[in-house]
Amino acid sequence: MIREAQLLRGIIFGDRNTDEYVYMPASEIGIETPLYVYEEGGGSRRDIDLAEALHLIRVRDLRPTIHPLLGRTSC
Repeated sequence: MIREAQLLRGIIFGDRNTDEYVYMPASEIGIETPLYVYEEGGGSRRDIDLAEALHLIRVRDLRPTIHPLLGRTSC
């Protein structure tokens, strides 16, 4: 629940060493079922749902971080 609330507030989770990031784009605010973004090193990006976002955060041990372009939050 805490990670979900942080994602909904725009907190970016990631690992700056591997260039992996999970976040909810600002364009998804207020949408009933928002999509999230998973970025991998090398510029690859894909849309994911909340369950996958939470899974990636847990499995890859992603922490709140600073995104190289977006900063601390995506909103």
